Amino acid sequence: MNIAIITGASSGMGRETARRIDEIYTDKLSEIWLVARRESRLQELAASLKHKTRIFALDLTDEKAVSEFDLTLNLVNPNVKILVNASGFGVMGKFTDVYAKEHAGVVRLNCEALTKVTHMVLSYMRRGARIIQFASSAAFMPQPGFAVYAASKAYVLSFSRALNEELKDRGISVTAVCPGPVDTEFFDIAEKNGTNFHFKKKFMAKQEDVVNRALIDAYHRKDISVYSPAMILFFVITKILPHKFIMFFLKFFK
Repeated sequence: MNIAIITGASSGMGRETARRIDEIYTDKLSEIWLVARRESRLQELAASLKHKTRIFALDLTDEKAVSEFDLTLNLVNPNVKILVNASGFGVMGKFTDVYAKEHAGVVRLNCEALTKVTHMVLSYMRRGARIIQFASSAAFMPQPGFAVYAASKAYVLSFSRALNEELKDRGISVTAVCPGPVDTEFFDIAEKNGTNFHFKKKFMAKQEDVVNRALIDAYHRKDISVYSPAMILFFVITKILPHKFIMFFLKFFK
């Protein structure tokens, strides 16, 4: 049984990726497995897809729930052709203005859960398989006012690129997707403390465009996918200029 597994499938990038994979891989997948907390959203998405689906309404930071998902993998023993880790969230605001519990939740989902799921699913992946990890352009440098989220995505980027090298002998590729701001529900949660980055929103991208670019780059087995000339330029700048200078400059554009 050939399957795709998509976490964070109830909204945003995960939902859009599920839709695009459903359209593209018409005869290469037996099932698409959708993972997220909101079951009603997953059911709505599943009803719109052509492929047979399995819904896993679970919290990836819940060890018991993840263990049950692992058990299902063990029982079915599928051939996972594509793994998409799109679960994640962030909270804007000064570090001390956000509850420690929320910061810890960001790290648990964006880093710990992603690592666990990747390790778990790799046992069911063969040569030719692909892993797509949603990071962010925030991974390119420290982000005051978004410190924990940016650090968590820097982890995803570094981990994914290193894993891509490790898995080359197995013929499995890993692509870290690093978009800038995307028009999703993300900011509804991120800006709940009243903080907003108007300057960054000027570079808002459509989620379908970001996902299309990500799938193309994953197909070509690139280790990083950056959508839009503006974000590519930002990536280059963060490699050339000292981060301290860039952070000082960006203070005037919040």
